[in-house]
Amino acid sequence: MHHLNPQQLARLGTLVLALACGTAQAQTLRWATQGDLQTLDPHARNELLTNSINGQVYETLITRDRQLRLVPGLATEWKQIDPTTWRMTLRSGVRFHDGAAFTADDVVFSYVRAQSASSDLRVYAAAMGQVRKVDDATVEFALPQINPVFLEHATIIPIMSKAWCEEHNAVLPQDFKKQEEKYSALNANGTGPFKVVSRQPDIKTVFQRNEQWWGNFEGNLREVVYTPVKSDATRTAALVSGSLDLILDPAPQDVQWLLTTPGIKVLQGVENRALFIGMDQARDELLYSSVRGKNPFKDVRIRKALYHAVDIETLRTKLMRGLAMPTGSVIASPLGNFNDPALEKRLPFDLAQARSLLAEAGYPNGFDVTLDCPNNRYIRDEAICVALAGMWAQIGVRVAVNAMPRIQFFAKGEKLDVSMYLLGWGGTITDAEVTLTPVLRSRGDNGVGYFNWGNYRNAKLDELAAASSREIDPQQREKLIRAALQEHDAQVHHIPLHRQVIPWAMRSNIVAAHRPDNWLEWRWITIGP
Repeated sequence: MHHLNPQQLARLGTLVLALACGTAQAQTLRWATQGDLQTLDPHARNELLTNSINGQVYETLITRDRQLRLVPGLATEWKQIDPTTWRMTLRSGVRFHDGAAFTADDVVFSYVRAQSASSDLRVYAAAMGQVRKVDDATVEFALPQINPVFLEHATIIPIMSKAWCEEHNAVLPQDFKKQEEKYSALNANGTGPFKVVSRQPDIKTVFQRNEQWWGNFEGNLREVVYTPVKSDATRTAALVSGSLDLILDPAPQDVQWLLTTPGIKVLQGVENRALFIGMDQARDELLYSSVRGKNPFKDVRIRKALYHAVDIETLRTKLMRGLAMPTGSVIASPLGNFNDPALEKRLPFDLAQARSLLAEAGYPNGFDVTLDCPNNRYIRDEAICVALAGMWAQIGVRVAVNAMPRIQFFAKGEKLDVSMYLLGWGGTITDAEVTLTPVLRSRGDNGVGYFNWGNYRNAKLDELAAASSREIDPQQREKLIRAALQEHDAQVHHIPLHRQVIPWAMRSNIVAAHRPDNWLEWRWITIGP
């Protein structure tokens, strides 16, 4: 275990005081990760921690069970009327936390809201088309084209109260690019199993059980207290001391020790999430580089050189302590690659080849560039960037790491205020579509390519990916997806790194379901004696 210095002990004491309100109640879950959720507005940010916490408050039409299978949520039935029309029957007797009845009007409103320009979910909402109210308990979706993953998309869009949003000037999602602070960012009114009691950003957010929830609680939680704790050592010490019940992200160097610590247990599994490096491939001159009048990242040889210089095995063993599965893919899960080893294969670590490619491209002495990186989003994210900078220095590319909290990082990236960046992508859905359209395609309307922060344009990739998005025949669709991914990889539009192995550490009396989407579902958690 880490030995705590006086400053860390002081922080731990502060943390214990902050958590004290929940220590007396056996059915209060006190948990932490390294960073805070970004907002309570469920359409404003598409980021896992934010989504998973908001997902306890807001619900979707279709949801998931413990094995990630599709099960009814706010919709009890669905039927495809024709290739571009779906009809859903809504659950009766559901009420929002303020007591208002849930109806089709709320579904129509929520999808229109999620399709707006300030929504981080608009690419998925747009793929579900226009929503029409048939009656209070029925809605129809008129799709712009065939959508082979329509039901998967229906698990993504949270449903909000139309009346509540109108009352609180929250008809549109919070706009981070305009630095908006809306009522919906600090307050919530969903239909889900837990209600928001209080929200103090970067300090503590408290939730309580929604006793009027329509579903069945499999666990016994009455209250949930979430506290972001940036320091790895402090989070671990708080867990071991009993001040915290669960941490989703113990430091890799602590996992083996925690596995043998009395009163603690660790659940582990590979997450559906790939980490990769992106590069500005659009500007004629990089924003943050020593190169003037040119953009080295426009040259595929430079991108390949950087890829060849990544010692992925050292990252896996030394930095990540084995909590990483190296991959040559940017797709969240091998399932999205049809479990094809050819689509998972990496370019080899080869410094000589990297130097040769740099010289061939006209940069024998390398160049300087800035790498933007979050410092509280992924496992050891800042350390990964620092390690990569050291590897690239061996071929003469001098990288300055600019690390920042996730809320600043995502806002910077979405403005394309980057030259090079670390990003991760994944979640519940394993189909390649949820990476192809928002991340790998060229930036376009309705959120297409919105997370293509490198802003490259590849007409061949676009054509293949767009065709796969509307192809209903599984075999033909697989061919299109394979071809799109092969084109992306051949052009090295991103440099893939690894999929995270996620350890959850908790007190031994906690029973929780560890899912591969790294989603902590509170209604399944039981706190034992």
